[in-house]
Amino acid sequence: MATRLPSRYDEQREALATYFDSTARQAWIDLTSDAKVSGIRATVRAGREEMRRTLLSWLPDDLRRTRILDAGCGTGALAIQAACRGAEVTGIDVAASLVEVARQRTPSFIGHGRIHWRSGDMLDPALGTFAHVVAMDSLIHYQPEDLVAALAELAERTTRSILFTFAPRTRLLQTMYTIGKVFPKSDRSPAIVPTAESEIRKRLVALEGWSIGRTRRITSGFYTSQALELVRHG
Repeated sequence: MATRLPSRYDEQREALATYFDSTARQAWIDLTSDAKVSGIRATVRAGREEMRRTLLSWLPDDLRRTRILDAGCGTGALAIQAACRGAEVTGIDVAASLVEVARQRTPSFIGHGRIHWRSGDMLDPALGTFAHVVAMDSLIHYQPEDLVAALAELAERTTRSILFTFAPRTRLLQTMYTIGKVFPKSDRSPAIVPTAESEIRKRLVALEGWSIGRTRRITSGFYTSQALELVRHG
C-alpha cells in the first residue's frame, strides 16, 4: 500500500500545532484536568475519559518491556496510565506547549514504566519501532485518505496493534462540519472531518499484514468518536 502523504497532511499538522499552542491551549489544559468547565465541555471530558479507558483496555494488562507510541499525546493522561502498567512510552504531539504540560503532570514515580516526551510529527521514522501505537482523537482532523495513509506509515513501524479513533459520520457532526466551513478561514479551528465507517474499512483492506479487530463508538453529549483496532497477523 502506498504510504506517501500529500502536502496537505503537513499543512493540517501545522494548523493543528498553531491552534493548540495558542487559541485552544488553556481550554485544553482545563478540559484535561479536574478544573470546573461548562456543561458542554463536561460531556466532552466524560466522553474522552471513556474513550481513553476503552483504548487502554485493548492493550495487554502487563506492559513491562513493551514500547508504546502515544501518537497525539496532548497533556499525557493515556501515556501516564500506560507507563504505570510498565510500558516504555513515547508521547508525541504537534503542540509543544501541551507536551510541556504532560511533562509537568508526570508523577515522580511510575513503577517500571518510562515516558519519553516529544513534540513534533507522530509519523517521524526516527521515533523507532513500537509494539503498540495509540492515536486517540489525533487523526480526526484529516481526510480519510490522509488518515489511512498515516496509519500505513505507522504500520511499517508497529509489530502488534494500532488503536485509533475517527469521527463517525453522524448528522450532528456533518452539520457542524458544514457550518464550520462557512466561517472565514481566520476564524476557524481545525475542523473535525466526519468519515463513514464503511469508507475507513474499505481503505484499510489494502493494508497488507493487518486485520480489523474490535470497534466501539462513544457518544457523550458533544463528544462522538469511534475506536478501531488494527491487529498485525502472519
